[in-house]
This record gives sequence, C-alpha cells and structure tokens, in this order.
Amino acid sequence: MVRLIAFDLEGTLVKSVSGWVELHKKFGTWEKGKEYAELFFSGEIDYVAWAELDASLWKGHTREEVMEWAESVEYMDYAPELIAFLKENDFKIAILSSGLKCLAERIGGELGADYIYANELVFDEKGVITGKVNPVVDFKSKGAILRELKEELKPELTVAVGDGYNDLSMFSEADVSIAINPHEGVEGDHNVGSLREVREIIADLLGGQ
Repeated sequence: MVRLIAFDLEGTLVKSVSGWVELHKKFGTWEKGKEYAELFFSGEIDYVAWAELDASLWKGHTREEVMEWAESVEYMDYAPELIAFLKENDFKIAILSSGLKCLAERIGGELGADYIYANELVFDEKGVITGKVNPVVDFKSKGAILRELKEELKPELTVAVGDGYNDLSMFSEADVSIAINPHEGVEGDHNVGSLREVREIIADLLGGQ
C-alpha cells in the first residue's frame, strides 16, 4: 500500500517566498531581476530563459554564498511533525519546487523526502556560479512530474499541497488538493491556513487517525 503526497516548498513547507527574489536582494540585483520577471509574466520570454537571465546576474558569486542563504531559511510551523505523521501512514513524500535545488535538497534531506525536484544553479569546478541553470521544474511542469510519479508508484491516494499558480497543474493530477495560504485566484479542494490543518484533512481522509 503506497500513498503519495507532493509539496510545493517555498510558502508551503518553508517561510521563504522565493529563493530567486531573495538571492537577487542578497546580491544587489533585484532591480534587473524585476525587469526579467515582467518579461516572463508578459509572455515575452519562457521560464528557461527567465531562469538563465536571473542566474547570469549572479555570475562570479559562490556556492558558499548561496548556501549561506539556503541554511538561513526557516520551516513553516509544524512542518517536521506533519512529515513524521505522513511517514507513519505510508506516504511517499515528494518536494516539487520551481525554486532552487540547494534549498530543496537541504529541506528534503532534513525531512527525509523520497523525491526532490527543483531548479539547479550550475557551478564551475571552483564552486562559482556560471550563469547557467538546469531547469528541472519550469512554471507549469509540476503536474507532469506528479503524473510520472503516479505512474511509477501507482498510489492508492495522491495529495498535493501548495500555494501558488504553478501548483495548479499539480493540483489537477492529485486526488485531493490542499491550498495553504493561497495566492489570490488559487484554490484547492481544501483551502487552509496552516500545516496543522493539512494534517487534520489527511487524517480524515485516512479514517480519522
């Protein structure tokens, strides 16, 4: 018996809203970063081009600087307890983030996630940002990733938890979708304000455990 739950990361499991934005602010490149974001949201460039434009602004910065940020990010209240509950109830846990792999791997490693998908900054052999990105998770592909996991695992129950527009494709693949503090216009089968409420919903799905 296998169950599957897919989590967005930023704004869902951790308090960071966007690693891209936070690194722009750390490196002093936010003004240009805002211009690139506007190009993406207006449809003038695709997600891959957007990611590489952002990363190009950080060339010369180091893995250590990026990890300094990643290590500073805090969990949402009740995140470790929720994951422990899910593991006790036979859930495979996936993190699907359109943010950065350095953060996703830190959180996924600490929580014991089974699958981690996120975008990877490319570093050279000295640990310096090259300006390239391995775009594993674009703005719409969370649904495709979740579909592949379902085909592989054939779970009896699939749950998706997220907060943003790029989580909607993931929601459409899940049996049950839960939107946590959702952005305007984003809705799941359930809309909640905390990870404790996510646990309550899943306990009800499992028969009140």
